[in-house]
Amino acid sequence: MHGVHQLFNGVKKIMSNVIQVLFNSLRLGSIVALATLGIVLIFRTSRATNFAQGTIGTFNAFIAAYFSIRVGLSVWTSMLIALVTAFIMGVVIDKLFIRPAAKANPVSKQILTLGIILILVGIMNSSIGFLNTVFPSVTVRPQPFFTTEMQILGARVGHNTLFIFGLTIFLMAVIFFVIQKTRWGLATRATASNEPIARLMGVPTKTITMFSWAIAAMLAAIAGISLAPGPGIDVNLLLGVQISAFFAAVFGGFSTFFGPVVAAYLLGFAISLGAFVFSTMGGSAVFAEILVYTLVLVILYFKPFGLFGKPPVRKV
Repeated sequence: MHGVHQLFNGVKKIMSNVIQVLFNSLRLGSIVALATLGIVLIFRTSRATNFAQGTIGTFNAFIAAYFSIRVGLSVWTSMLIALVTAFIMGVVIDKLFIRPAAKANPVSKQILTLGIILILVGIMNSSIGFLNTVFPSVTVRPQPFFTTEMQILGARVGHNTLFIFGLTIFLMAVIFFVIQKTRWGLATRATASNEPIARLMGVPTKTITMFSWAIAAMLAAIAGISLAPGPGIDVNLLLGVQISAFFAAVFGGFSTFFGPVVAAYLLGFAISLGAFVFSTMGGSAVFAEILVYTLVLVILYFKPFGLFGKPPVRKV
């Protein structure tokens, strides 16, 4: 009987660890997927690699935290304000910086995004100046009868994790529906396929790229706000997410919209599983990221266009 009890406890512990890793990967994968889709959306429509995606998300997470903690507004109102500012920021960046730079050469757009990082980091450090501020969990403060986490077969799953995953899946479903089933999505796909030809056919490519930057900035803001309840907010809040997002974009394939999102969840699961394994062995979770990224590079050697990407077709 004692042996059966030990076996039951062993199976329960294994199930608890599996569920813990699964939900950790869903949280990390969702945050990375939000940043990744924004990067791919900008790259496909503007032909620009947005190195400032993480910084834009961090800046708007600062704004949400400022209005929530300093001004005293509700978390939901603060998030809404941050999303509005992110939308405006995306429009301003496209119209004032990216669009004029496109007339020079493609490299100028990439360099400008690095300059945007310096500007936003400088503003955060000098003007806002409340680093390491913990942003309240979005599912706890507005609904105090909720606990911060719940138990699922021994695994501790935060309500914030469920909220982030559900919100991400909803946003992805809406965005993919718009891209695949609407006239606006058709115009976006035409712009992503061949911007000069789409413009000659009457597609409002400038408007498409402008809204792509705005939507990408909003996705980055949601990623920053989603991550903030754990580590708190500082200027490097989304640095790791930014790196993972670029890996996911390349791993999934820049030529598709859904491939990088799938890759983001695969990376989230691999990193969470590796972190759990290394932690149980007494090692550092950083080794998990090193191992996962090394494996991605090996896979890309055999599939240079990504898991779902296709080589470009050149017509003569």
